[in-house]
Amino acid sequence: MMYDIAAAASKGRRDYQEDAVAIDFQEHDGPGFVVLADGMGGHEAGDVASRIVVSEFADILKERLYDEPCEVSSIPEILKQATIAANASIASYVARNRDVAGMGTTLLAPVLANGHLYWVSVGDSPLFLFDGENLRQVNEDHSLAPQIDLMVKSGMLDAETARHHPDRNCLTSVLMGREIAKMDCNKPPLELRPGNIVIVSSDGLQFLSNQEIQDIVKKHRDCRSSELVDALMQAVEDLGDPDQDNISFAVIKVK
Repeated sequence: MMYDIAAAASKGRRDYQEDAVAIDFQEHDGPGFVVLADGMGGHEAGDVASRIVVSEFADILKERLYDEPCEVSSIPEILKQATIAANASIASYVARNRDVAGMGTTLLAPVLANGHLYWVSVGDSPLFLFDGENLRQVNEDHSLAPQIDLMVKSGMLDAETARHHPDRNCLTSVLMGREIAKMDCNKPPLELRPGNIVIVSSDGLQFLSNQEIQDIVKKHRDCRSSELVDALMQAVEDLGDPDQDNISFAVIKVK
């Protein structure tokens, strides 16, 4: 398999960028990975947390995936151990800099290897897979959004109220240097096929609805990844939302 990869980032309407991303595909046919972290805790904190996690995680993956013989069956455990190490790096930094206590970050790290998609995630940064017709989020959402959506299904809330609920983005798991409440890892990998599109994103992309994202992906499924990235970013900008969050994402087209 070959991969066509592109990425983009914007601070949106925020004063500073708290997202961090690393992309590494040594060959266009893999293996390769993306590491994305969406920081929290304010300036001089959330951005530090995301950079620490991305740097630590990427270094571990480069060593374990490339420098040592790596059996694909070991990838989930590598991802888990890299997450624990990245979380420990935050704890170490906070211990030396008490003024940033409370900072944290989400983590999303997919690995593409041997025609399959592996991942680990903590928090609410979405990992999307487009199968040629339909888009779906394949990783868990560690926020209150799933519970709020269940309230819509049960008739307790209407869809519009749920979409703009003030607690929607409250995280139920995050990397803060403490015990990790929830980690989405060790699931069976997903088989990839030519025509599949993987989107790795911070939750800033979800100012667009999943249906809107799917429609854009579907329209540009035969274009280069860079064109799809431009189309998604333009759609976010066209919203003109005064509360637009930082947005960072990578698009990987499987060929």
